[in-house]
Parts: sequence; C-alpha cells; structure tokens
Amino acid sequence: MPDYHDDLRLAHVLADAADAQTMDRFKALDLKVETKPDMTPVSEADKAAEELIRSQLQRARPRDAILGEEYGIEGTGPRRWVIDPIDGTKNYVRGVPVWATLISLMEAGEGGYQPVVGVVSAPALGRRWWAAKGGGAYTGRSLTSATRLHVSKVSRLSDASFAYSSLTGWEEQGRLDGFMDLTRAVWRTRGYGDFWPYMMVAEGAVDICAEPELSLWDMAANAIVVTEAGGSFTGLDGRPGPHSGNAAASNGLLHDELLGYLNQRY
Repeated sequence: MPDYHDDLRLAHVLADAADAQTMDRFKALDLKVETKPDMTPVSEADKAAEELIRSQLQRARPRDAILGEEYGIEGTGPRRWVIDPIDGTKNYVRGVPVWATLISLMEAGEGGYQPVVGVVSAPALGRRWWAAKGGGAYTGRSLTSATRLHVSKVSRLSDASFAYSSLTGWEEQGRLDGFMDLTRAVWRTRGYGDFWPYMMVAEGAVDICAEPELSLWDMAANAIVVTEAGGSFTGLDGRPGPHSGNAAASNGLLHDELLGYLNQRY
C-alpha cells in the first residue's frame, strides 16, 4: 500500500491557506459575485482560493495535474489534484456558514482515476475531515489532533436519517416519486446540502444521503472520506466512486435500498 502521508499533509497546508483566504472575505460587504454560464454563482473568493491552491501545488507537486471547478484541467499524468475552492457558494455569498473547500488527490488505476487523499475543510463551522487510502478517515483540528470516523450501524430504513440538498434535481430527472417514497420510509429527513451530508454519513450522524447532479470536484474528496469511514459511495447507477455525475452515500448496510428507491421511475 503506497504511503500518502506527505500528500495528506500537503492537502492540509493547502486547506489552511484556502481557509484563511475564504474566511477573510466571508460576509464581506464588497464581495463581488458573478453568474457563470450554467447560471450558478461564483464569487471572487472562489477564484482567489483556487488560484492560491493551484500556485502552491505547482511549486510543491509540479509533475501533478490539477483539475479545478473555476479554471479547468492543467497538466497530465497518473496523479491529479481535484479542487472545489468553495463547495456551497450560494451559502457563502448569503452568509450561511455551511460551505467548504474540497481538496482531493486522484491516481490513475482500474476504472479510471480514483481518489486516494481527501480533505474537506469548513472553516466557518470550525470543522475539518480527511482521509487517505488505506489509512482511515478522521476529523479534528489537525493531523495530530484527530478522531477516527466510523459510519453508523443502522440496518433498517425505518430507523435511518436521510439527508439531501434539494428537490428540484430529482424532479427534473423523473426521480421525484422514488425520492418522496424514500422520505416516507425513513425515520428522519433533513436538507443539509452540499458536502455536509457526506461528512455526517462518515461520522455516523446520518445514515444515507444522495444528490442527483454533481461534478467530479463536488464528490472526489467526499467519496474517500465516506469509504475510509467504512461506508459506501457510488453513483445512482451503483458504480463505485465519484464518476457518475450524481452520488449516493450510506453506511453500506442501507445502500441497496437507497439505490432502489432513487431509481424508481413512474
């Protein structure tokens, strides 16, 4: 098993730098926000955080490729850093503290690139989560001050807590009826949104979560944290990993049922 400790340590350094920059502009009265071609918002803080991470990676890992939400792909090779500078931009620009910088290292392997390191840093919540392949998943203030994560052992859907982002995407894909049936079958539902449901699945606070439409940078870091905590992370098609354009995550025990409901079509 390769040792990813140096890469994980670097990801923490990158997250520290991004946290300082994004927190400096959080709730700034003069924050500039634009609309991208896909009609989603992007702030000056998104762009600045990605530029900062890219510049540090180019110095520390010049041979590695970089894929980011704001500036696309740069470089080639078997190792690729995947960055979402602010996951939850809509929250960020409204002053809601639920947003995070997502940093993942992916390596070429069977079935394409797979995440081997992931850091999810939510400075406005004072929280950070991370994982490296074969090394487990953790949360805490730093590498030396951390608690290991484990998914829940809830095995009945009627006892499960289900987290999601919104209803609109499910309706657009014709999956809303299955989604609503799932909400009736579980014990509890909450719309936490973005990265947070996946981290709560990893912590064992939530048992299942799903989103109908995502990009690779939304999922790569989340995927390895969930799986290293003992959970399952797939697309709605059941394909393991962050490659399906959507996501379903669970404690593993409820995964087949989760996919069954969300793939109902009427």
